[in-house]
Amino acid sequence: MSNMTSDPAIRQALGMTDAQCSLEGTRDFIRLVQLEERMGQQVSRMIFNERNQLIGVISLKLIDELQKTCHIGTWIGKAHWGKGYNELAKAEILKIAFLQLDLEYVFAGARIGNIRSQKAQAKLPYITLHVERQFEHEWKKLEQQERTPCILNMIRREDFLNWYEQYKAVS
Repeated sequence: MSNMTSDPAIRQALGMTDAQCSLEGTRDFIRLVQLEERMGQQVSRMIFNERNQLIGVISLKLIDELQKTCHIGTWIGKAHWGKGYNELAKAEILKIAFLQLDLEYVFAGARIGNIRSQKAQAKLPYITLHVERQFEHEWKKLEQQERTPCILNMIRREDFLNWYEQYKAVS
């Protein structure tokens, strides 16, 4: 995991420091994820390829059971970009968000400079783009967390589940 996040393309996209990409930084990240999962604030899953190799991580973060919202975050190692893993991983974790956690909205943000992430999100057939004004509080929370200007997109439960039913029907 540390080797993948150390790649400049990944490190820049995630806004990570050298210390965060180190082996110790990776251990700290894993401990934080485990703590937040125990507290019900996060659900994270590792992404593996067909050869059972770790290629990334996907997370539901900032889970708010009262508002029925969360934010989604994904990173995939550069060698695995453009191979369809993003959409597959998102479909699986969104099933958790909507069918197990019973959430209504999952927010997907991206730094303004992260064009690759913005393009990947725009390809998702169930996403609503540019909801910054509609969900200004979530947008500001994201920008505060990232400490940089961001865009905000949203996945609505109904839109995802409608897509998922059609997807299952043709699979």
